[in-house]
Amino acid sequence: MTLNRILFYIISFCMLVSCNEEIVFSKYMSVKPAWDIENFVSYKFDISDTTAPYDLFLKFRTNHKYEFSNLFLYTALLYPSGKVEIDTLEYLMSRPDGSMLGHGNMSVKTHKLWYKGHIGDFFFSETGNYQLTIRHATRKLGEVDPVKFLLGVLDVGFSIESAKK
Repeated sequence: MTLNRILFYIISFCMLVSCNEEIVFSKYMSVKPAWDIENFVSYKFDISDTTAPYDLFLKFRTNHKYEFSNLFLYTALLYPSGKVEIDTLEYLMSRPDGSMLGHGNMSVKTHKLWYKGHIGDFFFSETGNYQLTIRHATRKLGEVDPVKFLLGVLDVGFSIESAKK
């Protein structure tokens, strides 16, 4: 190998690694074969900087068995002090023609959906240990109760990224 080629690989590797510095936290949890309404997905994470803005995302991997155009969720963000912030969220998952939104091949789509930071800068107000809990609340049209088993959701993820300037 020539010196130029070695330098090219080293520089490429450094650029690839440095691109991920903005990710503070990122994990997925499998909910296969179906997301049970009783299966709360929880993520624990530590925050040490309350002066930096963050972008928070909920991430999902779905397949062809996902039959809804929307995804409804209940989230609870537990702060280190014990304060709890509860949200009811709705996300569009498909186009009017029924084709799924998201990225990926035809068998699995990845959806990266805003949780916090999309309207204005989001700052954590406390340092310490946080916990985010996510539960699906998707229901059939005209039904009051959510479906017990949400088919087509393979993985539920959460990520925290340094806010882009």
